[in-house]
Amino acid sequence: MNAKVQSLKAFLASAGRVAFVEVAGTKGSTPRETGAFMLVSGSATFGTIGGGQLEYMAIDKARQMLGRSAAGPGEVGAAPHPPAGTFSPYSDGEKGAGRNAVATLDIALGPEIGQCCGGRVELLIRLVDPALEAKLVAAAEAEEAQLPHVYIFGGGHVGQALASAMALLPVHVVVVETRAEALEGMPEAVKTSLTPMPEAMVREAPAGSAFVVLTHDHALDFLIVAEALKRRDAAYVGMIGSRTKKATFRNWFLKSADGSEAEFARLVSPIGGDAVKDKRPQVIAALAAAEIMTALVKSGAQLSTERLISSVSTVEQAQ
Repeated sequence: MNAKVQSLKAFLASAGRVAFVEVAGTKGSTPRETGAFMLVSGSATFGTIGGGQLEYMAIDKARQMLGRSAAGPGEVGAAPHPPAGTFSPYSDGEKGAGRNAVATLDIALGPEIGQCCGGRVELLIRLVDPALEAKLVAAAEAEEAQLPHVYIFGGGHVGQALASAMALLPVHVVVVETRAEALEGMPEAVKTSLTPMPEAMVREAPAGSAFVVLTHDHALDFLIVAEALKRRDAAYVGMIGSRTKKATFRNWFLKSADGSEAEFARLVSPIGGDAVKDKRPQVIAALAAAEIMTALVKSGAQLSTERLISSVSTVEQAQ
């Protein structure tokens, strides 16, 4: 189970009464998109709608609603509205009472609240009931199922650092090794696979996966990379090493592995680029993680477009 789903379930189980704060609409420049949400309890929060004063105002409003829900209808007064004629950077509306209460905030992100985004955000706030709780968990599980996969071949110093960096991101991370000891100490959110044939993992990977190759053996690196470059649906294929290693691989790939120049051109090596001259594992991992995530986002957008075009074509053919 993905760490986000685990964290969501743990929060809902321990938080008591919870309010759901959702970005219902946006205009102009805003810190989060429509659909972003957070959960607010009396003492904690889960998720974010963008931080700053916007989030503080939402948390305050949510806790007012939680307080009224706990005290019962009419026992806690509503938050006062500004006097008539007084400028307010937001409008505040609330309907219903108790657990049926629903509030809206329409907030301008300007200097009046200490933010300079310049846009406007509409927030919808309501209390979480069992039905909404079930929907939130189901949505998180569905989102988890759609996360892209990142396969890290090699659990050495850079592999360990990269696995730790990628474990914080919305991806499924799998570290593949031929040595059992190299898989020790991996982050809890990372899946590990001990196999004598790591290249087989490439063939079994879902479409849109990223493959990062940094084993202890250059010959094994070459074998895995060659397999990955045959996957036209791979979002990213990267290999650690120098320009000399890349040139050696190219010569072998074209002459002995039936590879093509077009396939070779898709290889990213060295991973993380060479603009930063720092070979410490943690630095390489940080640079590579950003590079991999960029490739995954672009690939995801492309796959979504391809699916849309395919579905439109199917509808047109049916008509």
